[in-house]
Amino acid sequence: MLRSMTGFGKAEASSGSRKIVVEIKALNSKQLDLTLRLPSEWRHLDNDIRLWASNNIIRGKADVSVSIENESQKSNTRIDIELARQYHDQLLHISKELKLPLPADVLGLIVKLPGFFNGEAKETGEEEQQLILNLLDEAFKSFDHFRIQEGRALQRDLQNRVAQILSLKELVAPFEVQRKETVRQRLMKNLTEFVEKEKIDTNRFEQELLYYLEKMDITEEQVRLAQHCMYFTETLKEEGAGKKLGFISQEIGREINTLGSKANDADIQRVVVQMKDELEKIKEQLFNIL
Repeated sequence: MLRSMTGFGKAEASSGSRKIVVEIKALNSKQLDLTLRLPSEWRHLDNDIRLWASNNIIRGKADVSVSIENESQKSNTRIDIELARQYHDQLLHISKELKLPLPADVLGLIVKLPGFFNGEAKETGEEEQQLILNLLDEAFKSFDHFRIQEGRALQRDLQNRVAQILSLKELVAPFEVQRKETVRQRLMKNLTEFVEKEKIDTNRFEQELLYYLEKMDITEEQVRLAQHCMYFTETLKEEGAGKKLGFISQEIGREINTLGSKANDADIQRVVVQMKDELEKIKEQLFNIL
């Protein structure tokens, strides 16, 4: 089962007069690139949540946010004027001692110092911490469901594009028959320009022609291309196969390139260009698969 790296999930619950909201968002990335947003009172959970994210989100540019919404009509938060005055006095003292000017926005600096707002540094109890971890799991279920749905759409698109490459491969066969005859006529024409026709050793010419056509033969490339495409389709059913599918797509591209270079035929080259176009679209989609 394929999963997209793009996802969104949300969960929320009340704890006393406060509502805790957890959101998980993710986009594609080669590794796990995690941005974690936590209220200051929950900073001690940082390592636990990062470990949880690495085990669950695995890959992607992820944003995990845990926030508080006060549900009571009146907030218990009060400004501690006395503490603010003490901070201001200490800043003045430091400024004089170090002979450094105070910043223009002294109040803006004081507001950011701990304890300015009474009640904002409330410590979380074990029950509330467990609630946060439970909400993370709940949000992840929604997030993972989103990724599975996106993964199914990606899988259908990839299957269609691989099938299109195989269909294009079948168009090569008629051109292959004509190509061999065209090569034979061109070689004979070039030869008769330098050697009289009655002096040409027909048997030797046929031997050399076979040798030349063997070097230009693209049967092996077509067989390998079909095998790689079937392997790609089978791998689509595996869990977390994004990187593996990337390696297989490289092999598909190698066979398509070799087929085009050995064919030396305008009609086959047009088919090869269409194959490359489908393969590029496959590679673009693979960037978003877990």
